[in-house]
Amino acid sequence: MEDYLVGLDRAMRRIPAIKDTKDRFVIPTPRVFYEGKTTVLENFGSIADTLNRSQEHLMKYLLQEMGTAGKIEGQRGIFQGKFTEQAIYGYISSYFEEYVVCTECRLPDTNLIKSDRVLMLRCDACGAHRPVRKRKAAVSVQKDIIEEGETYEMRIESVGNKGDGIAKFDKFLIFVPNTTKGEIVKAKIKKISGTLAFAEVVERVKNAS
Repeated sequence: MEDYLVGLDRAMRRIPAIKDTKDRFVIPTPRVFYEGKTTVLENFGSIADTLNRSQEHLMKYLLQEMGTAGKIEGQRGIFQGKFTEQAIYGYISSYFEEYVVCTECRLPDTNLIKSDRVLMLRCDACGAHRPVRKRKAAVSVQKDIIEEGETYEMRIESVGNKGDGIAKFDKFLIFVPNTTKGEIVKAKIKKISGTLAFAEVVERVKNAS
């Protein structure tokens, strides 16, 4: 019995540690440059591969959310108009939440499947599945909820990869530089792009606890 336990212990030590998927999964930072009046997402193909989704599906979503025209050119995504890396990262993050990550276990090990004409997200890790809601293109009436040039009080709910605070206001994600998670600020909306907005701090109402 003792020899068995010694052998088992030796065998267990040889098994490599398995990292949690949540620790190893990172959305690649968009690499953007401009050609005339177009925005080129240089690592578009790499981002689609990392998300384990087709380039066509990701491109359709981005064009719908960005409210622009575009095309896939090899491993690059080409978009009409000028969009910042921060804005594109926000759209990709929204895609990740809707079409990639499992809402039950928060792992990205999922697949999109059709079931009775309904698009479902099925998780290979925990077996959970949920319907994916049909997306509608961003419409201008949403801007009535928040408007450029106006100031709103908001709570910073998280901090993005670029270090900017992120607040949620109805369906909008608002990026506010120089803020920390938990802080409540009054911020002026500088720009709105689809369901993303960019603001600057006007007044700090409450520091993060």
